[in-house]
Amino acid sequence: MSVIFYAALLLGTGVERLVELVISKRNAAWAFARGGKEYGQRHFPWMVALHTLFIVACFVEVVALDRPFIPWLGWPMLAIALACQGMRYWCITALGPQWNTRVIVVPGAGRVVGGPYRFMSHPNYWIVVVEGIALPLVHTAWITAITFTALNAILLLGFRIPVENRALAQLTGAPTPAPPTHA
Repeated sequence: MSVIFYAALLLGTGVERLVELVISKRNAAWAFARGGKEYGQRHFPWMVALHTLFIVACFVEVVALDRPFIPWLGWPMLAIALACQGMRYWCITALGPQWNTRVIVVPGAGRVVGGPYRFMSHPNYWIVVVEGIALPLVHTAWITAITFTALNAILLLGFRIPVENRALAQLTGAPTPAPPTHA
């Protein structure tokens, strides 16, 4: 795999993140229109910065340190990274308008227990962890994989998941097996 192809993969990942932000903004408007309350605003800019720098660091490490593409590592990591995208959209679809990059809870909304949420709590975060290892290793950017994984663990375990768990504890509605509509 050439560096140009890897750069295109990273660019595509960045564009996909921008699409997520559009979905998130639409869903935030939906939630706030229904009395949604946001939690964890202070850690959110750090998450945005980390995820943005992650994509940049993948490219910089490959170019600056002349990281090779190793087929026996790169192709499986590419398959895993692409599978993570499908899994991410399974999470987004399962949560429907309740999905957001921010933590916003709508009073009376039920906790979603369908899709991947029937198997585990916070599946999207597990996907981010796997992708944070796989995407850099597509082109052997191992320093980025280790650094992002460590920093992401601090953000997720120290801030995001506790904030989200406290926010989800505020839900008083019955569990929601299917996503509600945007109506």
